[in-house]
Amino acid sequence: MIGLALISATWQSQAQDIHFTQFDASPLIINPAFTGAFSGMYRASAIYRNQWGSVTTPFVTYSATFDAPITRDISRNDYLAAGVNLYNDRSGDGNLTNLSALASLAYHKALDEDGNKMLSVGLQGGYSQKTIDLARLYWGDEFYNGGFQPGTTGEQLKPKTKYFTGNAGLAWGHRLGDRFSYQLGVAGFNLNQPRESLLKKSNNEVGLGMRINAQIGADIMASERLFLRPAFLFQTQTSAREMIAGNEFLYIVGQSVIKSDATSVFVGLWDRFGDAVLVTGGIESHGFRVGISYDYNTSSLKAVSNGQGGFEISLRYIKPNPLDFARRVIFPCARF
Repeated sequence: MIGLALISATWQSQAQDIHFTQFDASPLIINPAFTGAFSGMYRASAIYRNQWGSVTTPFVTYSATFDAPITRDISRNDYLAAGVNLYNDRSGDGNLTNLSALASLAYHKALDEDGNKMLSVGLQGGYSQKTIDLARLYWGDEFYNGGFQPGTTGEQLKPKTKYFTGNAGLAWGHRLGDRFSYQLGVAGFNLNQPRESLLKKSNNEVGLGMRINAQIGADIMASERLFLRPAFLFQTQTSAREMIAGNEFLYIVGQSVIKSDATSVFVGLWDRFGDAVLVTGGIESHGFRVGISYDYNTSSLKAVSNGQGGFEISLRYIKPNPLDFARRVIFPCARF
């Protein structure tokens, strides 16, 4: 029973949501209010992450998202948007897997005639399934007379659990002229604190902890070709805390004055406080964005990992709005 108690404690302490270095590449995981918060007809994105391969069986995470406005001009410049997000996470020697499907709905309310001030409210809900391969795990109380005897602890676990979860978010976007815009938001995830234990008897389970986050980001036109994109993300869930701050530098190498049509390159430097230094880079062109990133581990695990953290690659496409070419839009309100 001691072994079972340790398993329960470990499961609950590690039962936390996924995260990405390129958090702006999967905005629906950050805030449901970001659903449809972009300048364009629709947005499709995908991201892949591989981490801790130098320490243990690699933790692999990938996500795919699609969102778009579905009803425009409800009131002047107001619109309703919807989106879906699928993600899968696999970690550890037991192939602990989290497969989730989420649907989002967001209402974007313009607070001025030109749509430069936008208040957004988003709701999100979905289904998650977690599985583990019990055949790949061994337990201390199964080791007897120099060999393993199947039974005992492992039989008190089930290989699969499933649950529904509910999330909500609020965001504010403001464009101040052609050279500066910013967006900030707050969001809550797992508001219903679903039970997700793999223990067959889990009557005393507290449930998956709520994840609360806050984010702020900006687009700054430093010159005719150079743009600065600073951002900050804070997240907390049970005893875990995460803070990421940094800046992305984007330089237009093409001739187009329409940002959604221009060809640009970008590099970014970020710090996940107490954990890793993050480097990002990539290219944007004609609505497409391809990004890569790498985490250099700076935590106490550095001695084991040799600084090797996680690698990510992302792909995003935003279908340009034809009106952009008529009004020469440089900045959308949305940062994420």
